[in-house]
Amino acid sequence: MTERIDVEIITDDGLTLRAWLYLPRHAGPRPAITMAHGFGGTREMGLDRYARKFADAGFVVLVHDHRSFGASDGVPRNDVEPWRQIADWRRAISYLETRPEVDAGRIGVWGTSFAGGHSIVLGATDMRIKCAVAQVPTISGFEQWQRKVAPERIEGFELTALEDERAQATGAEPRYVTTIGDGPGSAALFTTADAVRFHRDLVPPGDMNNTVTLRSNRASRLYEPGVWIERVSPTPLMMIVETAETVIPADIQLAAYERALQPKELVLLPGGHFDAYDVQFDESSDAALSWFSTHLDRTATAA
Repeated sequence: MTERIDVEIITDDGLTLRAWLYLPRHAGPRPAITMAHGFGGTREMGLDRYARKFADAGFVVLVHDHRSFGASDGVPRNDVEPWRQIADWRRAISYLETRPEVDAGRIGVWGTSFAGGHSIVLGATDMRIKCAVAQVPTISGFEQWQRKVAPERIEGFELTALEDERAQATGAEPRYVTTIGDGPGSAALFTTADAVRFHRDLVPPGDMNNTVTLRSNRASRLYEPGVWIERVSPTPLMMIVETAETVIPADIQLAAYERALQPKELVLLPGGHFDAYDVQFDESSDAALSWFSTHLDRTATAA
């Protein structure tokens, strides 16, 4: 029976990230998978199912909350800064290396949505990662923003962001925006039917995490993990893409996949951005598990 324990990871600036560590029944040291959620997400939002499935197959699994989200420390709360999240994730990898249950030469990374972009960056820049899965990944914050926002609305968004910046310079708290709304008429960042269902079915009752700082939106627009995709090789990369995407249009993801070098694999699922977590959970998790099993085991054989 898989055991899940609470653990803490100390960042390079002294904050505490809180995480779940899943320990399989199999005798160690075992290959390991490090996981995190996407933009505004926490480990409570559907990641336990993935982690347990991977752990039941014999992997040690670490699932952490990004700083300022969920149980992890950090202020202002619910603040997204992608390169800070990546630096913290490297500390999570370092933590895994210290565990006696882990074979430090067989560590894989799984990220979804915004953190799918992090998987690409980590796969390209951290030699400790032996294979990567990027599920419905962010590729280009700028291009995604262009697709989402009508040209006549861009100036208004920028002026609002500048007002927030000026207010913070005088000591004000950052402004917040709603992450997932209740339909297309909402002012939230995500309003599609699959987003609403995700929030209804996978966000724990009473969770107050449905906001991010307004400046998070700007940070996400400046994030370009797709520029790293050619550099992931020779680390094996799997991309899981939903073909009916509207959050991160599928053609942006597919164009990035074409630029990626071998070894790589593309998994296409016929849904929207949030469907991988529930409607197509079996397909998305089976594909990732197969990728990790193949490439982390191959690493062991090569060693």
